[in-house]
Amino acid sequence: MTDSAGSSVPRRQLGRLLKEAREKAGVTAPAAAAEIEVGRSKIYRIEAGESPLKRVEVLALAGLYGVDATMTEVLVALAAETKAQGWWASFDGAMPDWFELYVSLEAAASELRQYDPTIVPGLLQTEDYAAAVFRANPDHTDEKIARLVTLRLERQRLLARRAPRPPALDVILDEAVLRRPIADRAGMQGQLLRLAEASDAKNVHVRVLPFTAGPHRASQSGPFVILDFRAEGPRPAEPTTVYGEGLTGAVYLDKRSEIETYENAWNALDDLALNVEDSRELMRTLAKEYDDA
Repeated sequence: MTDSAGSSVPRRQLGRLLKEAREKAGVTAPAAAAEIEVGRSKIYRIEAGESPLKRVEVLALAGLYGVDATMTEVLVALAAETKAQGWWASFDGAMPDWFELYVSLEAAASELRQYDPTIVPGLLQTEDYAAAVFRANPDHTDEKIARLVTLRLERQRLLARRAPRPPALDVILDEAVLRRPIADRAGMQGQLLRLAEASDAKNVHVRVLPFTAGPHRASQSGPFVILDFRAEGPRPAEPTTVYGEGLTGAVYLDKRSEIETYENAWNALDDLALNVEDSRELMRTLAKEYDDA
């Protein structure tokens, strides 16, 4: 992260609320910067959720913007939360900064809708499968692979947590994912059975997009996740965000037009995918092919 390893979600919320308040009050960024004695670029970083704020700075800006007492309390509480470190802070250096932001958003989401045409999503990977995925990168040492697998398994704990309420996870996998094996046959069988069992959880649904579906609206999208968030008390909900990942970075989209495009792509996938029971039957059928593993 740019200035802190603290929680990125409260920081993003704080920045967005402060920007809205500043614009509503008609205060310029230079004037806001002068109020808390920082450079103008610092204000833009704060509003982008890239920089933390001290309590006294929040109070100064709230006063300058004419924010009421209730919203000021929300802003101060958000500023306090940005100092808290998520569990993933202990994995510093094991993942790039752009993925650290995703882990933070994932942990705060109320619903995750994920499409993947290439591999099993991290939240549903077995230890053997995850190790095979990381081993495909020749730059990864055995030590780093072990650390990345531990991180991946730790992420999965959110699906069964008691508090806060675990997110709903709706996954659509291309059939190719099920038929692309890892070198360890027993490991691949275990992964297929894990996918078949995943939908036993009330908050998890795993479905398959069959080859027979042909080209579709998301054919050129690559993998993506749509993250939805619920409001917490007087604090507004984090906006729906689309996450897409590449070899050198990731994109985070939250403009209305962008969200609508991916919502439409998801709806098309939703119509074409097998239901949960038929998907489970396909996974178990393919798993039986590894009985001699």
